[in-house]
Amino acid sequence: MRKLFLLRHAKSSWDDPMVEDLDRPLNKRGRQAARLMAGYITRSCFHPALVLVSTSARTRETWNIIEPRLEGTSAAIEEGLYEASKADLLHRLRKIDDHIASVMVIGHNPGLGRLAEALVGHNGEPEALERLFAKFSTGALAVIDLDIAHWGELEAGTGRLVVYARPKDMDEEER
Repeated sequence: MRKLFLLRHAKSSWDDPMVEDLDRPLNKRGRQAARLMAGYITRSCFHPALVLVSTSARTRETWNIIEPRLEGTSAAIEEGLYEASKADLLHRLRKIDDHIASVMVIGHNPGLGRLAEALVGHNGEPEALERLFAKFSTGALAVIDLDIAHWGELEAGTGRLVVYARPKDMDEEER
């Protein structure tokens, strides 16, 4: 059994049209959403063994907000995750060393959403599946249990969605 955490970067800023997509930072709402998700990750006792982060400014900033809550977790910032497709993400995840039981990917849509949908199919909590298939929102976290012994076995349908949490789902007191 393996566990995969797919976290879409929080809301980015479009204030400066001259900034390249790769360099777009989070906006104020995005930083707040990342803090909410960091708190949610802590309260849920989620602690991946490895975090893979896209090279974009917004994913790195999302990671920088969450990272203090995941003390001791190894992280790698990887160029190949920027604009990665579902196939690219699958290929990367299949290369994970088998001694690592859980991985978080902080990346982008549409790749993350399509990967999540393919892995879980219709396996999981119905309300969470409905929200996931409607839209993989900025700042959202999909937690997927994988019925595989080795990362190389990762395929469509091998997962079960156990959580799909969005910043807007957090209780008022968490805001």
